[in-house]
Amino acid sequence: MRWHYGRSAPLPRFEYFAPQSLTEALTLLQERGQGGRALAGGTDLVVQVKEGVKIPIPSYLVSLRRIPELRGIDFSARDGLRIGATATMAEIAESPLIRERYSALADGAEIVGSIQTMNMATVGGNVCNAAPSADTAPPLLAHEAVAVVAGPQGERELPLEEFWLGPNQTALQPGELLRELRLPAPPANTGGVYVRRTPRKQMDIAVIGVAVLLTLGQGDRIERARIALGAVAPTPVRARKAEAALEGKAASEALFAEAAETAASEASPIDDIRGSAEFRRHLVRVTTERCLLEAVQRARTA
Repeated sequence: MRWHYGRSAPLPRFEYFAPQSLTEALTLLQERGQGGRALAGGTDLVVQVKEGVKIPIPSYLVSLRRIPELRGIDFSARDGLRIGATATMAEIAESPLIRERYSALADGAEIVGSIQTMNMATVGGNVCNAAPSADTAPPLLAHEAVAVVAGPQGERELPLEEFWLGPNQTALQPGELLRELRLPAPPANTGGVYVRRTPRKQMDIAVIGVAVLLTLGQGDRIERARIALGAVAPTPVRARKAEAALEGKAASEALFAEAAETAASEASPIDDIRGSAEFRRHLVRVTTERCLLEAVQRARTA
């Protein structure tokens, strides 16, 4: 199916395709060649095309909304969580299994814009837009998500940490699409949380974002810690020194304050209109400490 948008429309002229299978979509991208873009929810891409910012104006768009292979949210204790690339933020935020086992991801998904935006925006679009401030990025990184990429040569997997190359840049090759995300099943007694800081409470992008996962053993000993930061580097990043400072030690406010300070030192933010680098590091410190306190409470009741 194809439509042409002409000069009377508010968007630049382009061709629009609506394939009904993954094979059809990949064939279209291969046959049409350079100049095309995949369209999921469109909450970022349509704005970028209309305003002519960040990306070149595409000559054609390939909609992913009718492709069944890209939908769905599934979980098994052996394989973990599978999220189709076109799963919406609303579906993720409202999923009982995600809220129970991947609460940090639910935290991130439920604050992506308005209710209308949540019902359109997809996790694949949020990931492939490669914005350092994306609200699902730190939770996915903390959960060590793997991207499953489909292309002309078949499928390949790569850790999400390697998927992002820089702002608005991914490891996707020409003709490739993100098919799904896979997250390993979290260990028992794991609690996760994501918090972002914004100038406004709603409808704004993160000045910084912090995701924390903690797995507790006997005596509140931290067996496993994951901390991921957003909007403080060209891509979302893990605070590995802070993670190492936590593991093997009993949870305490003093330990969390020390780890939060370490996490702030691992951030490499810039000065911009939304805040100075110094301010962002301060926010990382106080937000990481808050997330650690909340994550340990969730882990105790997991």
